[in-house]
Amino acid sequence: MAAQDQVLQTKYYATKILNTDTDSKCRICQQFDETIDHVTSACPILAKERCIKRHDRVCAQLHFNICKGTGGQLDKKHWYEHVPKSVATSQGGKVIILWNLQVQTDRIIPTNKPDIIIRDNEKGTCMLIDVAISGYRNVIKKIAEKILIYQDLTI
Repeated sequence: MAAQDQVLQTKYYATKILNTDTDSKCRICQQFDETIDHVTSACPILAKERCIKRHDRVCAQLHFNICKGTGGQLDKKHWYEHVPKSVATSQGGKVIILWNLQVQTDRIIPTNKPDIIIRDNEKGTCMLIDVAISGYRNVIKKIAEKILIYQDLTI
């Protein structure tokens, strides 16, 4: 509850709310104000490891649910034990689920590796899924960024 209410003892909280004479910069990266949002999802040093692990677990859960929903074969009973395969196929081969694979195109596209691609062979469509783990303040920015970087690939 304290984290949701933004009252954890961060340096920003101490400086702005408690009016102490401390620097509000993050003690890890020293670049941005040390807020809850910064520590959990925006610190560039913490993001290298912890946010990537969180991102990969979210993608694995999505992959598990997509495979389960399309009738794909699952090797584990629970999502948290699931290790996604590069290519998964639904029963009958109607849907192909690609995990973390680079898309081959006829021209160079810098962003051509979404997290998950769902190819529906019956409809002849593909759905690109790229996950972003961001703080609530960055959601709209991340959505716009993802649409922009994958625009060439969708065309």
